[in-house]
Amino acid sequence: MTGAQLIPASQQATWEALNDPEVLKACVPGCESITLVNPNEYQVLMTARVGPVSAKFRGRLSLFDIKPPTSYSLAFEGQGGAAGFAKGAAQVQLSPQGEQTRLAYDVKANVGGKLAQIGSRLVDAAAKKVADEFFQNFTKRMSSAEDTTVVTSAAPDHGHGGATPERALPGVSNTTLIFFAAGALVVFLVALVVLFG
Repeated sequence: MTGAQLIPASQQATWEALNDPEVLKACVPGCESITLVNPNEYQVLMTARVGPVSAKFRGRLSLFDIKPPTSYSLAFEGQGGAAGFAKGAAQVQLSPQGEQTRLAYDVKANVGGKLAQIGSRLVDAAAKKVADEFFQNFTKRMSSAEDTTVVTSAAPDHGHGGATPERALPGVSNTTLIFFAAGALVVFLVALVVLFG
């Protein structure tokens, strides 16, 4: 599956949001947790429903080829008990488009178990729904983050509107932020893979 979305934020702000597991957990439908288990490796727990099949999926994500703030690759596998499994890989790229960011992804995956038996039309429809919900949530969150920044920076007006707002970054290393962002996006990609097949 290949796709792209235009995010209403700068490339750096989009990268930072993708590095925030709480942002991704809030944006990915059914995501319950994202936990770092080893450097460059995360465990993800989410609930997914495809037609009559509903299950909790546990997944492992491994990140590699991390090039902040433009791209990374990941490998994943998820188990949903009797509902089935998903395995695959993905490439994610961010590129600036004016004041916005183009988020492009290419996912290759295999699905087995009951998920593979219910038919590609249901799986495709469920995957599209999850992807649409994720991008609606993420875009809304990024739009409100940009709006909040503008409102906050406009408060102290001294008659000289040349100041650029600066965002406070959390007290963690850039490597940690990169891994969290990649892990959060991987949760989204696992959801897509599990649902798209």
